[in-house]
Order: sequence, then C-alpha cells, then structure tokens
Amino acid sequence: MSIQTASSTHLVLIPSYNPGDKVDETVRSARENWNPVWVIIDGSTDGSAARLATMAERDPGLRVMVLPENRGKGAAVLAGLDEASRLGFTHVLTMDSDGQHPADLIPAFMAASQNAPGTMILGRPRFGPEAPLVRVYWRRMSNLCAHIETLYAGIGDSLYGFRVYPVEPLRALMHGQSWMRRFDFDPEAAVRLCWKGVRPLNIEAPVRYFRKDQGGVSHFRYVRDNVLLFSMHFRLLGGFLIRLPMLVARRLASTR
Repeated sequence: MSIQTASSTHLVLIPSYNPGDKVDETVRSARENWNPVWVIIDGSTDGSAARLATMAERDPGLRVMVLPENRGKGAAVLAGLDEASRLGFTHVLTMDSDGQHPADLIPAFMAASQNAPGTMILGRPRFGPEAPLVRVYWRRMSNLCAHIETLYAGIGDSLYGFRVYPVEPLRALMHGQSWMRRFDFDPEAAVRLCWKGVRPLNIEAPVRYFRKDQGGVSHFRYVRDNVLLFSMHFRLLGGFLIRLPMLVARRLASTR
C-alpha cells in the first residue's frame, strides 16, 4: 500500500467492468505508485465491486464508486471526472483494470502532466509478441484516421487508454455531446481535445495482452467495436472538414 502524500490535483481513475481477478492486482499496483486511486465500477456483476470495496475500507487512498448498470468506458470516466471536478482535482490518469497498463509508469506520466498542465499525456504502446495481430492492424488504421483528422497534431496512439487528461476541457467536451461513452472514448477524446487546442505529449509505455489461462479478460468485440470505430471516424472526418481552415491556420502559426 502506498504511504506517499496524496496529490490534491492529480488522481488515478480506473474504469472497470467485469475484469476478473486481475483488477485486484491492478489496483494494488496503482496504489503502490500513486495516491489517490479511484475505481469506477461500471455495473460489474463478477463480484469485483465487493472485493474492491473491502480493499478500500482498509485503504484511505483508494475510493470505489459503483454505477448501477453498465454504461460504457467513457460514461464511467465521465462519472469520475464529474466527481474529481467537484473535489478540485485538475487532472486524471486513466488506466484499464485488466492489468494491461504499466502502473510503475504512473509517477512519470503524472510528473510530465505537472510540468505541462495544459497538455494531455498520451501513452504510446510498445507491444510484446503476444499482441493479437488483428488488434494491432486495426489500431494502425485508427491511428492513421486520427492523424488525418488532426492534421498530424501529434497523437502517437489513438487507442491506448493509459493517459493523463486535464479534467475541465474533457468534461466540457463530453457534456457537450452524447458520443464518447463506450469504446469510442479514447480515440475521440484525443482527436477532439486536439481540436480544442490541448496539445498531446507522448510517452512510450508497454502494453500486455494476457491469455485466458493467465486471467486475461477482453470485452472487445471485433465486429461490433470496429463498426463503432468506423462510424466514429466517419463522424470525426466530417468535423475535421468543418474545422480544416482553423487547423491549417493553427499549423501555419506553429511553424513561424
């Protein structure tokens, strides 16, 4: 358990939906590296909410919020953002609950954010040999779309969810529309924040894919979620065309 002084500005936010036993290790690792850590239980039915609540009773640096039904990753993050804003936090680091993200890099990402608070700190994944090739391929396609939609503003990876966001710009963005509530959250948040002038800074970080016998749990559905991503990028392309003069002017100004 972490004994460090709690940050009053930056917190770790972990949206979680039926993650299995991996979430216990994930939360413990996050707490060893940061204080405070919040877990947003997104309508889980696997018993993880009760286990984490018990853990939180013994750890003042851990908070567990339970949503009554599954609403999607983006909706869970938004619930955390609203509460973080109410309590005066300015930034959140989001990470998955399934153990894929490197908790030991939390301090480095937070330090980068503290040094450049007006930016978003994006993880750029370094894949191991176990990474599914189909997932890697579609990730590259999503990254290409994000580059085009932002005039190559510097999004290193559009889908990697290990990131630090400034709270208020992201809250305003999400409350202004009904999108970004499910698997489309990560890429759309990065693109739309770029449109708002929030500069991305990229830090390389490993990502692990666990087999089922290693406790790995995946809620990604290739057809459903790739259709969601395709429709999202189609929508973002329309937004890009509307904003193209502004993006070109911004790019020209940055090169002077």
